[in-house]
Amino acid sequence: MNDRLQSVLRQLRLSGLAETLDVRLQEATGHQLTHAEFLELILQDELLVRNQRQIERRVKSASFREVKALDNFDWSFNPSIPRKQVFALATCRFVREARDVLLLGPPGTGKSFLAQAIGYLAIKQGFVVLYRSIFDVVRYFLHDELIEGQEKVLARYLKPDLLIVDKLIGDVPSATAILDRFLHHAEIIAITGQSYRLRNKHAPTESAPEDSKPANAPTGSGGARHGKLVPESRDASCES
Repeated sequence: MNDRLQSVLRQLRLSGLAETLDVRLQEATGHQLTHAEFLELILQDELLVRNQRQIERRVKSASFREVKALDNFDWSFNPSIPRKQVFALATCRFVREARDVLLLGPPGTGKSFLAQAIGYLAIKQGFVVLYRSIFDVVRYFLHDELIEGQEKVLARYLKPDLLIVDKLIGDVPSATAILDRFLHHAEIIAITGQSYRLRNKHAPTESAPEDSKPANAPTGSGGARHGKLVPESRDASCES
């Protein structure tokens, strides 16, 4: 590829195409591709790079504590986790239908892991996601509302397709009020079993894989614009 062509591709911001053009030219010659077939290949390369960069930007904007993959979840540790319901959430149909979901269970049973994994899958399906702990939400509201006003702060949380709010403490009155207001019609998924965080106490010679250590789950905001996924921790009970 000559310098003039490289310059044109840079001006057009076709960096994905530029990265693979030399290989595609050789492929076109070797396989005697038609002009249309060659054009389709190089445009697919550009789209692939753009889609990957968009995913990276949205992951950064979502502010996950960690990027989790559902494939890495340790289902064997707590076999009672309703896998069928979790994989139904992974389709993100609840986001398209603007439904709310509450992941409910004791601390350390995988709620945060699952919430972030579902959020990551939502991004890969083209949705805008925002992840926040309940403590961050309260802190930002108290600070930003004074500076920007209530409407701008609310708009920030209503803009994403999926809002994930983590670490709700079920026995605290303020948390209960939040649940009553936003999750009155939510789908509830109860997660029971042992805590991942405590398993080293029972097996001190084994180290827990980092990818299988969870926390609490997510929430989204209500209304017709997006779905919610909320993880709530309860130390003594798994009932809503």
